[in-house]
Amino acid sequence: MIDYSLVLSVLISVGILLLLTLKFKIQPFIGLLISSILVGILAGIPPFEIINTIEKGMGSTLGFVAIVVGLGSMLGAILDHSGGAEALAQYFLQKFGEKNASWALMISGFVIAIPVFFDVAFIILIPLVFSLQRKTKKSLLLYAIPLLSGLAITHAFIPPTPGPVAVAEILNADLGWVILIGFVVGVPAAIISGPIFGKFIASKIFISAPKTIDQKKDAHFPPVRLIFLIIGTPILLIVFSTLLNSPFSNYLNWSEETNSWIKMISHPFSALIIANLMAWYILGVKRGVSKSSLSKISSSSLAPAGIIILLTGAGGVFKEMLTTTGAGEMLANYFSSIGLSLLVFAFLSAVVVRILQGSSTVAMITAAGITSALITTPLGDFHSALLVISIAAGASILSHVNDSGFWLVSNYLGLSEKDTFRSWSLMTLIISLCGLAMVLLLSYFI
Repeated sequence: MIDYSLVLSVLISVGILLLLTLKFKIQPFIGLLISSILVGILAGIPPFEIINTIEKGMGSTLGFVAIVVGLGSMLGAILDHSGGAEALAQYFLQKFGEKNASWALMISGFVIAIPVFFDVAFIILIPLVFSLQRKTKKSLLLYAIPLLSGLAITHAFIPPTPGPVAVAEILNADLGWVILIGFVVGVPAAIISGPIFGKFIASKIFISAPKTIDQKKDAHFPPVRLIFLIIGTPILLIVFSTLLNSPFSNYLNWSEETNSWIKMISHPFSALIIANLMAWYILGVKRGVSKSSLSKISSSSLAPAGIIILLTGAGGVFKEMLTTTGAGEMLANYFSSIGLSLLVFAFLSAVVVRILQGSSTVAMITAAGITSALITTPLGDFHSALLVISIAAGASILSHVNDSGFWLVSNYLGLSEKDTFRSWSLMTLIISLCGLAMVLLLSYFI
């Protein structure tokens, strides 16, 4: 039975969120809190219970996210400062050769965006793209689109980047499974939206590199094997932790105490602490960077992380309010009765917020809050991870003029608004649809 007044209260609250962020430019963190309070008021929740729900939703969500996002941000900052991102990109370019440079750049973006924020990684690596264009005289988009594709997919699909970490926590999904599914879904999406689409759009739009930005010298770049070691360590540990929590652990015949210690070491908290200490020493102290400089680099990285942490907490509040009012369970039963898959609903929720509001992070967190309230029975680790990636795919769709990424790409590549739509925006649409197709395919066969 549908309570239309409850549905209306949810729709009004989402509408208010969009109005506050789009028209009045209110910070989405405050907008999500106001919308959550509004749902409670319209649903008739007692005033003090609304306050308790806010506290519960914020606290239960941030216990995990704050630590993972904070540690991930510091790791990325040290990697950025060391020149590790450029070293990786140069390595892939040498291995693949100039002829296959678009594939090398796609892989570079895919790997580098694991610890480094999308916009930072793009700014670091764009001189390589300019250099290649000047050398080959081919369209800049032949190299830029694959790089952007790799960066965008990892940024949205693969922890410990903040978006999927936040969504995984709100949906109670295992981070190891999200990493595994993120790779499985992300690789074909990157190939189609990167080198394949890049080659097509480069034949339609010719753009040359500007003459003002030069590539860095690589004399002081750290050895690539160390960069792989630092990036790979937390990922392998987190995935191993997931395996230890699966039937696989029965074959190891380890004692309960041994299992407990290894699970602690391979937990995302410990894994990222270990990676940070490795980066601090290998990329910092050992290379002559002062401890005070390393401290400043780490501290400065927490400013953008703080925004994402608070946004995630507000998303947890929204989820908790929908659960408290009963709106989530009611909508879940309704969508089930009309045959709408939860995966498709999650995707569409993220699509609507992304297109209207612009920010993929806000879209992911809002959609996760709504979707989580609709989960009435445990989904299992695999399907919970699929749900995270479905939301990530929806939040990646059709970047346009209300997204800062649109203007970052437009300005750095020297594209007109029309050509940015034809290249960058269309690339994000392909990523989104490929991601959804892969998620539905995996859910059908497994």
